[in-house]
Amino acid sequence: MTMGLKRAIQEKLLFLYHFFYKPGQIGSVTPSSKYLAQKMVECVPWHEVNYIAELGAGTGAITKHIRTAAQRNTKVLLFEKDPHMLKTLKVEFPNFSCYKNTTELQAVVYEEGIEQLDCIISGLPFFNFPQTLRDKLIEQITATLKDNGLFIAFQYSQQMKKQLSYHFHLEEIKFVPLNVPPAFVYVCRKKEQKSLFVAGLNKTEQ
Repeated sequence: MTMGLKRAIQEKLLFLYHFFYKPGQIGSVTPSSKYLAQKMVECVPWHEVNYIAELGAGTGAITKHIRTAAQRNTKVLLFEKDPHMLKTLKVEFPNFSCYKNTTELQAVVYEEGIEQLDCIISGLPFFNFPQTLRDKLIEQITATLKDNGLFIAFQYSQQMKKQLSYHFHLEEIKFVPLNVPPAFVYVCRKKEQKSLFVAGLNKTEQ
């Protein structure tokens, strides 16, 4: 058995274990497929990205593709709640900064000396979270992402379409059938704060 195959099997078993014992944190029984990872990463204009965060990095299935695609000077922040997976990420990706709590995204960005992120990639299972947590996460994401910055998230349904459309320009939803389960990739662009302010004034005047 090759080292690569052995590692892939270990990742799948680890994911399966956490899916059954922590179903609220893990959205699938298996890590994201290379097809889903490639679809996520190819949406990013890497030549324009200096700062990027991956939320819910898990076993690094998408992170591996980020490492390949990112520019040499791109600063990458990884977030993973599970302590074992987080420890693995720190070993596998020593050049990336790893953190535990996504709900503290804004504090971490400030601590890193970053003004705002150019892009955020997410594998968080929003469907599994209570609405209060979803709202808090979206608040952290919009607060740290620059105007017109990209938020790219995969989900296993279109449940988040309405909420994401409120905060972002929903540019595209890509369907990835070659994943277990099949997934939807939301490509979202943050609305300019000025536009939101003007929209608020118009609403008030009405």
